[in-house]
Amino acid sequence: MSERRALAIGEVIDLLQEEFPDISISKLRFLESQGLIRPVRSSAGYRQFRAPDVERIRYILRQQRDHFLPLKVIKAKLAAWERGEEPTVAPPSGPLPEAYFGGGKSRMSADELARAAGVPLDLVGRLLEHGVLDARRDKGGEAQFGEDDAAVARAAQRLVSRGLEPRHVKSLCLASHREVDLLSQLAGPLLRHRTPAGRRQAAEVLADCAQAARDLQDAVVRARLRTLLEG
Repeated sequence: MSERRALAIGEVIDLLQEEFPDISISKLRFLESQGLIRPVRSSAGYRQFRAPDVERIRYILRQQRDHFLPLKVIKAKLAAWERGEEPTVAPPSGPLPEAYFGGGKSRMSADELARAAGVPLDLVGRLLEHGVLDARRDKGGEAQFGEDDAAVARAAQRLVSRGLEPRHVKSLCLASHREVDLLSQLAGPLLRHRTPAGRRQAAEVLADCAQAARDLQDAVVRARLRTLLEG
């Protein structure tokens, strides 16, 4: 495409149609209405797109298609570049989804869970009573637990041995549930695509954000407890 000759909106559609089959005039008008693109107008009021405008559109569409980024995030990136800001250093990658979500497949009875976690069986019952553990049921109605439940039971035992009650542990679990609700909002748009690529991207986002949230919580708790000790 020539740098000098401006294209009409229909010509832009024709130019990008092969890479982005769902592109349309209404979509470009929407991007303009959201402030992501700003084509100049001819004296007759028609939109005119030059090479940088077309590349900007191509970038936006690729970010949506390949990375499932929402428009507000793309707009923020474009605004930062327009201000001349240097790209920030990419944060370290989170754990691979296979590593983060691996395991957890085995199914255990309450007795087997207690032995695997190294906790008293009566503690398993108390954790169930207070909703710290959430058993799944097999076809016969028997409670079944996974490896994650064993990790929960081990952590709960440490807290209980220091004087907390299962109801207090439940309060900590509720904070984790709120975290899951928040992170699920990030993954929702990716999972709605119902494609292997979308599901893979969702797993990467969730694993990364879950680890980052844990690091954040550790840092906040450590700082506040240090203040408590020093106060």
